[in-house]
Amino acid sequence: MRLAWLKLVLCCCLLSVTSARAEEASLAGVGQSEEILLVGVERKGHTGADASGLVWEVLRLVFEPAGLRVRTSTVPYTRAVGLVARGDADAWVGAYPEETTGALFPRWHYAAEVIGALGLAEAPAPRLQDLGKFRLAWMRGYAFDKYLPQLRRYQEIQRYNGALAMLRLGHADYLIAARAELEGVLTWAETPDAYRITDLTLLPLYPGFADTPRGRELATLYDRRMAELVRSGELRPIFARWQQPYPFD
Repeated sequence: MRLAWLKLVLCCCLLSVTSARAEEASLAGVGQSEEILLVGVERKGHTGADASGLVWEVLRLVFEPAGLRVRTSTVPYTRAVGLVARGDADAWVGAYPEETTGALFPRWHYAAEVIGALGLAEAPAPRLQDLGKFRLAWMRGYAFDKYLPQLRRYQEIQRYNGALAMLRLGHADYLIAARAELEGVLTWAETPDAYRITDLTLLPLYPGFADTPRGRELATLYDRRMAELVRSGELRPIFARWQQPYPFD
């Protein structure tokens, strides 16, 4: 009886070791010294075209110690999603999980961004619970109607370069976007004081991986590394250096 019990215990231990080694082998399948290509919209201080910024720095710390050299590219949002869907990039950043189907989203977010409303300074400052009263606009591909309450009148725009004129001519009351993007739009204004950005809410951001075997391996690796980095506190100095709110408290 004791011998049978000992055999059972040894068998369970062997199965556990085999399972752990299989997981390690699977993650190693994405390759030591391989590259991972991450794409996203250019945002100053977050996802710079020169590979600088909070987001790129966080994701390099996630992947590079695991043997994956991070390459980055900044493209329009819908193009970023399309590159991942076609397998030409491994993941796009700045994703809200419910806005895109056919992609794989991990458990851990990597940051949280302030969502704001850009409008004329003379207009009333909007409140999150009152947004449904106004005519809104946002960039095509962003599904803010899934995250902000009771939106009724909104339109999608193709690019930001006509957004200020749209507000000035009364074609929309507010432009909705991440604060970093709205600040970029304001740099085009001849009279920036004629406009105002009102912060509305904070939304967590995720990478969107391709729903493929490689994408699933990368998402598993990402979740494991994020858990380690949050537990160790290694991410906190990065957020402090970029003067961004730490999203894991």
